[in-house]
Amino acid sequence: MSDSAPAYRLLTVGEGGDRLDRFVAERLDLSRTRVQKLLAEGRIVVDGRPARKSERLEPGAVVRVEVPAPESVAIDAEEIPLDVLFEDEHIIVVNKAAGMVVHPAPGHRTGTLVNALLWHAPQLSGVGGRARPGIVHRLDRDTSGLLVVAKTDRAHRVLADALRRRRVKRLYVAAAWGHLSESPTIIDAPIARDPRDRKRMAVVEGGRRAVTRAEVRERWLRAELLDVALKTGRTHQIRVHLASIGHPVVGDALYGLGWERGLGGPTRRWVEELARRARRQFLHASELVFRHPETAEIMRFRAELPADLAAVAAWAREA
Repeated sequence: MSDSAPAYRLLTVGEGGDRLDRFVAERLDLSRTRVQKLLAEGRIVVDGRPARKSERLEPGAVVRVEVPAPESVAIDAEEIPLDVLFEDEHIIVVNKAAGMVVHPAPGHRTGTLVNALLWHAPQLSGVGGRARPGIVHRLDRDTSGLLVVAKTDRAHRVLADALRRRRVKRLYVAAAWGHLSESPTIIDAPIARDPRDRKRMAVVEGGRRAVTRAEVRERWLRAELLDVALKTGRTHQIRVHLASIGHPVVGDALYGLGWERGLGGPTRRWVEELARRARRQFLHASELVFRHPETAEIMRFRAELPADLAAVAAWAREA
């Protein structure tokens, strides 16, 4: 990807009341850190005047954002196998394997999905920044399943806007400890960084609104297989939400570690065996539905449980 002139975006505030940095981050699919850097560089103005990151926006205000052209991607392309379900000149849909980090970050400079994508398709969208070419949305390292990747900047912007408007359907399959009190269950709870541990997310008053719908597909002895739908897309949303209502994802080392120890009694051995068999978090992005960014055709993709999770589920339903 080559450098070009910066792009200018004009954003009109609707209802107002939101913080400027949050508003710009959500509308342009940028990280809050990047937005704050743009503010510090004087690249964001509100109604023609310099802006402050913490100011609250009034209805009808016009925000002008100068987004510098992405730098050339200095990431090595690597010949790593990819499970590509669909590809044209605009997008790629991949079924990501568990254990693969989506984009380079400290400690993970190689072996990522981006490294593999650059080998497969050297020209990717630069909207997400030089470290995240083509990446419209992400999955955790140990979550398997479906992702759509943008090959052009236009496709990236259209898909990112569809995500913000909740016009992309994302369904997951998860195994969770215990049994839901009702099915389906709607979890509507704000998520932000855990104030006690910045490596974790948590349900925090004042965080960003997050909505998850969980429905029981199979009821096991002391756990359940769930169909989970995202209404929003916050970091670790499914894992945080299920843990917050006392039903963490089976195998989740961050939000569910040791939770199964509270499941005693005559089913103790079953619980211990399920925990032993689940060698990673039991979470899989199983279905993705969106409109093609160029043709507007409805695109539907499904990915069955990978072999490791399918084996765990087979044992759980038969034991």
